[in-house]
Amino acid sequence: MFSRDIGIDLGTANVLIHVKGKGIVLDEPSVVAMDRTTGRVLEVGDEARRMVGRTPGNIEAIRPLKDGVIADFDVTEAMLKYFINKINVRGFFSKPRMLICCPTNITKVEQKAIKEAAEKSGGKRVYLEEEPKVAAIGAGMDIFQPSGNMVVDIGGGTTDVAVLSMGDIVTAQSIKMAGDKFDAEILNYVKRKYKLLIGERTAEDIKINVATVFPGSRDESIDIRGRDMVTGLPRTIEIRSGEIEEALREAVALIVQAAKTVLEQTPPELSADIIDRGVILTGGGALLHGIDQLLAEELKVPVILAEEPMNCVAKGTGIMLENIDKIEKRKVV
Repeated sequence: MFSRDIGIDLGTANVLIHVKGKGIVLDEPSVVAMDRTTGRVLEVGDEARRMVGRTPGNIEAIRPLKDGVIADFDVTEAMLKYFINKINVRGFFSKPRMLICCPTNITKVEQKAIKEAAEKSGGKRVYLEEEPKVAAIGAGMDIFQPSGNMVVDIGGGTTDVAVLSMGDIVTAQSIKMAGDKFDAEILNYVKRKYKLLIGERTAEDIKINVATVFPGSRDESIDIRGRDMVTGLPRTIEIRSGEIEEALREAVALIVQAAKTVLEQTPPELSADIIDRGVILTGGGALLHGIDQLLAEELKVPVILAEEPMNCVAKGTGIMLENIDKIEKRKVV
């Protein structure tokens, strides 16, 4: 049995793996639960995520990727190894070729770390591709024509904004403002306004269930529980959509500014194409209520939410794996 080529969306929040000929076979959180005293990996993925904020002192739930890059090399390697073993793509005689996506502005050292972690976890040859490019392909854009395509990929750790033409990036910007930072802003807002301490998972629940970033577009409420900072006792409060819009206003303004900057640097002919085609929104952060309306209003161009935005990068790796031999010729890494 020969091994299959695999594409990996190595995200700050989730890891998605696409196996050539099979589609997306794995979608799990980028979390590893470890025993601090022995250094042993206890759980990876979904099981480990359930432990976040709920473990005894000797067990730690670690997110080994931060802001789109590897923060803990050994834990990332252990996580990749676990996922690759889980999907069982290794052959008896050969190792799989891997295509991994990374943000546009990562350094050579960070690229090398990603490649090394993948090689140690069982990759024969590792190719790196820029995330917005792969996301655009996965969203169904034909980026190989001489026309402008713009994509805003809002992930867990980074937001990548890029204009693509002729199969490559013309202008791009990557900022460390994305899903994780939204959670942190909500957490801090509740702490500041209500003197209530809540966990990351509660903040994420608020973001998914009631948050909006477009004023007046949603009016829902949710009851949340946490620890009162004054009395130290558990307390329940109600929080509304309007409050979360206020909490996320500054964070989302940075994404809007990054998109404006990229548009300002785009050649005029390609700008004209973007007015016709619109901007495609991809990544888990694209599901944030009202972000498409806000960007459309601020950028004055149509903004389209991709189908299954969370899967765009993984789907894109699948399409690129079909042409991996062309990539191999273009750049042997």
